[in-house]
Amino acid sequence: MSALFSLMYNTGARVSEAIGLRVGEVAVDGSAVAHLHGKGRKDRTVPLWRTTANLIRSWKRRLDYAGEENFLFPNRGGRCMARSNVTQRLKLAVSAAAERYPQLARRSISPHTIRHTTAMHLLQSGVDISLIALWLGHESPATTHICLQAVSP
Repeated sequence: MSALFSLMYNTGARVSEAIGLRVGEVAVDGSAVAHLHGKGRKDRTVPLWRTTANLIRSWKRRLDYAGEENFLFPNRGGRCMARSNVTQRLKLAVSAAAERYPQLARRSISPHTIRHTTAMHLLQSGVDISLIALWLGHESPATTHICLQAVSP
């Protein structure tokens, strides 16, 4: 599932955007991008880092049915994975990481935490808030500003 969490961090995708992705909506050869379908029927295309593209390329090879219309991250029945599945898998990943980084065990980490982390890291890297708003699929930079204030120390 590292491909899912890498994609979520790379793109700042909402859980619903990540689990709703179809195989054909993520290009990993050439200009690697993910075509996300956000809230309010707003679509955006986000570039993928080489490491994320490599993880997704490897993940696609593991899929039983990798047809363009199939879900990229399916449940056992090939349907769209539930949000609770993502939360459960993240909890397992955090537990495993906490063995090496014990401070993680004391933190509340949710799939939405990944999205906030993306926004904060972009801001800390000097990316303008209006570009972060586009990256996250926010209606306006004001929404992004509110989100960043909510998680700032």
